[in-house]
Amino acid sequence: MPARSARSRAVPRDAVHHPLFARCYARFSVRAETRMGMGRVRERLLAGLSGRVIEIGAGNGLNFSHYPGTVSEVVAVEPERVLRQLAVEAALRAQVPVDVAPGAAEALPVKSEAFDAAVVSLVLCSVRDVPRALSEVRRVLRPGGEVRFFEHGAGGGRVMAFTQRALDRTLWPPLSGGCHLSREPVASLREAGFTLGPYRRMTMPENGPALPSSYCVLGTAWRPPDDGA
Repeated sequence: MPARSARSRAVPRDAVHHPLFARCYARFSVRAETRMGMGRVRERLLAGLSGRVIEIGAGNGLNFSHYPGTVSEVVAVEPERVLRQLAVEAALRAQVPVDVAPGAAEALPVKSEAFDAAVVSLVLCSVRDVPRALSEVRRVLRPGGEVRFFEHGAGGGRVMAFTQRALDRTLWPPLSGGCHLSREPVASLREAGFTLGPYRRMTMPENGPALPSSYCVLGTAWRPPDDGA
């Protein structure tokens, strides 16, 4: 089904610009679908979703083919131009309606309480302001709305933690499109006021060597049903 056009509201059209990284990421992520088992992770991430869904930082749209038919619409927000164009192409092949829109996680170009669920997949590592981004996710979800998350972050022992922090202060963010290795996505969700559901810590690849970017978490959270924020 063709993707419909969408316009950003008061958000720069290219809020993020990493064209070289975007091209490298696009190639690597496609290979990781089978070689690292990312396709199976996406299936688990999205299984059982329904209604209107907003996906934050959709990248090149690899989640789109895994949305179940119970989803009525996906609004996929992606700030990086190269990745956004690839996401538009992926939306054309999706089995559910996907609307790809420019915009930043810290200022989502959509109305408040407009979505039944939000998907946050390998994006909290690279947003500029995690609390603000999660505040926006909370704003656009209806009370009781669900968050599905798959993120990488801090993990391993003391040596790995030191390595992650050292890379975050030096080479990693400029080489990796603003990505950080030592963030704590579960703690960030809790601090943002979400109710944590079940989550599973894992390494990617699951049977491969542990790298600074290998420590991941897959799970569910909710905006509290009585949340008047």
